[in-house]
Amino acid sequence: MYTITAAHWLAGAARLESPNADDRPDPADIALVVLHGISLPPGEYGTGMVEALFTNTLDVSAHPALADLAGVRVSSHLLIARAGRVTQFVPFHRRAWHAGASSYGGRAGCNDWAIGIELEGVDHAPYAEAQYEQLGGVLAALFRAYPRLSLSALVGHCEVAPGRKTDPGPAFDWSRLLRLLRGHAGYRGP
Repeated sequence: MYTITAAHWLAGAARLESPNADDRPDPADIALVVLHGISLPPGEYGTGMVEALFTNTLDVSAHPALADLAGVRVSSHLLIARAGRVTQFVPFHRRAWHAGASSYGGRAGCNDWAIGIELEGVDHAPYAEAQYEQLGGVLAALFRAYPRLSLSALVGHCEVAPGRKTDPGPAFDWSRLLRLLRGHAGYRGP
């Protein structure tokens, strides 16, 4: 079972700090979780390139599909790799740069008040069982630690940036995640 430390790190996760973060306007305003899908190069897993992207060490000359990422500065709070490894890049009380131009429920700038979780994957291929299991445990810990978070505050990137983003995509199994969440302490939802 995961827990959140007093310094807003996920106990048990690997830690790789990203320089692509700053202070939230209100560090206590954590009211949304945004799920993303990512792989670099697209459709390739376990390359270490996502971690390199989030730490500004990505060699964009390593693959033609990376050229558009030159100079891009992004991050996420967490990355859940295909085998289930969880890596944290930004403490939860700080703003990670994951959602870009976004809004949800009439509020703009989701990075200000959301936690970003990247799943290593692509929109149209199934995510791994290990990812769902880890995500369920992570979300249960977040729901326990941050009282404004619940299942109703869990969305895909496609919902906060419609027309611009499609992840985590149609292959993401929301019903499987719900079944896993119901088995965790801290679950709040239907």
